[in-house]
Amino acid sequence: MALSLLAGLVAAAFLVFAPFIPATEAGITGALLCGLAIGWALLTVLSVRFTDQPQRWAAAPALFMGVGGLLLLTAGSAVLEPLAWVWPPVLLALVIWMFLRVRRDARSGGGRALLYPVLVVLALASVGGGYQTVQGAVDSSRAMPGQLIDVGDHRLHLSCAGSGSPTVVLDPGAGMVSAQLDLVAPVVAEQTQVCIYDRAGRGWSEPAMTRQDATQIAADLHTLLEAGEVPGPYVLAGHSFGGLYALTFAARYPDDVAGMVLIDTTPPASTQASTGEPAGDEGAAIGDRLATLVSISARLGVTRLIDQPTPDSVRSTLHEYGQGGASAQEAAALHDFADKPLVVLTAGIGQDPQDAAAHQVLAGLSTNGVHRVVEGADHGGMVTDSTGAAATSRAILDVVASLRSGQSL
Repeated sequence: MALSLLAGLVAAAFLVFAPFIPATEAGITGALLCGLAIGWALLTVLSVRFTDQPQRWAAAPALFMGVGGLLLLTAGSAVLEPLAWVWPPVLLALVIWMFLRVRRDARSGGGRALLYPVLVVLALASVGGGYQTVQGAVDSSRAMPGQLIDVGDHRLHLSCAGSGSPTVVLDPGAGMVSAQLDLVAPVVAEQTQVCIYDRAGRGWSEPAMTRQDATQIAADLHTLLEAGEVPGPYVLAGHSFGGLYALTFAARYPDDVAGMVLIDTTPPASTQASTGEPAGDEGAAIGDRLATLVSISARLGVTRLIDQPTPDSVRSTLHEYGQGGASAQEAAALHDFADKPLVVLTAGIGQDPQDAAAHQVLAGLSTNGVHRVVEGADHGGMVTDSTGAAATSRAILDVVASLRSGQSL
């Protein structure tokens, strides 16, 4: 039994990384299911031919997974959502039936000890998959604020509120969505226009086909703001990785940036110590497959525990961290912010002293730059907790006031 199931895992791993399998969610899921189906089929055949405890029931999960896998491989993403409503209840019913058959046919204690945990995992997968499908439908039914705007090969979500100038553009941290800035955006909107957006694959935005490093993200944001007819120049406020994208945007489009707030930003890399060498074609392909494989766990509801509700959001977040070195290098292209107002915020809790020192250096990019340490707030809390969000909102409005009055911070 153990060898049969192990063979299924090996077959699944081979198919997942086979070059002839498309590196899409449907392709990787289909390959995974076909590999596991081989393991169950082997259990059926080998137990019938070579043991006195035939496990003919194992043909049922082999057929279930094999048919599902082949359907995904042939029909692709078109069947992902319909199958999401079908497979959880069918699998749960199948697991219950399998449990009864194992009790009858697997007479050895070792066989039951091996199969029962597998059945428990399958049962949990069915329950989690059902929950994810229902919750995903609930999420989709919610009204989307703002609009989706075409930026090339995908559309990005943009939502603006308030009135007045300059317009503030908020850039969420790594893996975050615009909705998580709900403690900051409304406060800023009381005094000027503020726009929030979701990066590719996150929130309401569609996934992108292009490499999402800081340069590409800045270019997409520039296109988004132009297509959305949002007047500049802007005050950019970026949290964590969002700070890297704000810095890159300011380096590429200096005339479109009036001021900046870097919210406990990830420090940019020095030009002498680049960690952002792009991976070769083979490395990038393996990375894409690994990211897609991990993202499949979102179909089981697992990643909702870390605020990543969909496979697209998981894949987007993994790619974002994978491009972190390149993004840090690209952000270092901004060497001089002239006398434009710049506030650099550092979280007072859990901050690396080296990062705090880097933040002090960043404040020196402008002759009108200041560095503030926010006591009582950690990295995430700079936008999600009341203390940090209040300090962030105040810093943004200070930059706005400086631009309107012409006075230094």
